[in-house]
Amino acid sequence: VAAAAAESPDLVLLDVMLPDLDGFEVVRRLRERQPVPVLFLTARDRQADKITGLSLGADDYVTKPFDLEELIARIRAILRRTSGHQAGVLMVGALTLDAEGHQVTWEGRPVRVSPTEFRLLRYLMENAGRVVSKAQILDRVWRYDFGGDASIVDTYISYLRRKVDIGEPKLIHTVHGVGYVMREPRR
Repeated sequence: VAAAAAESPDLVLLDVMLPDLDGFEVVRRLRERQPVPVLFLTARDRQADKITGLSLGADDYVTKPFDLEELIARIRAILRRTSGHQAGVLMVGALTLDAEGHQVTWEGRPVRVSPTEFRLLRYLMENAGRVVSKAQILDRVWRYDFGGDASIVDTYISYLRRKVDIGEPKLIHTVHGVGYVMREPRR
């Protein structure tokens, strides 16, 4: 955790089974400090462990034994997805989010969003092309101390669709029974 804070890595490759803290706790602590991408590489292959790791914010979860070429491909995919985030500007279609300037634009025109809408949009854009569940959204946008109803996610997705998903084709898609995904428009 200290090394990641001091070095600002592009990606953390992490095992679940560690001597002092388990990998899940390491991810929790990393997420408190910085949004570094994390890939679990571990022998713990139970579905519950995979769900826990991904729910805590890991970008991928690979179990041992693994194929080295596949691992490298997964690392490259994570780095492609997060490289715009590292620079502070995220772009999906005509939508741009400047994290440092706290600004959102659609086709170059400013869009006013609330702080919660901004966090939700940022999370969706950071995970563009990847389905995220309501539980993941609640954990990352509303944080662990949120005690309300999960339907708040649907409400805020609706707000965002009215403000930033106004062109065709749509960017924010519902995956029924699973969650939401932001997809680049196909050309």
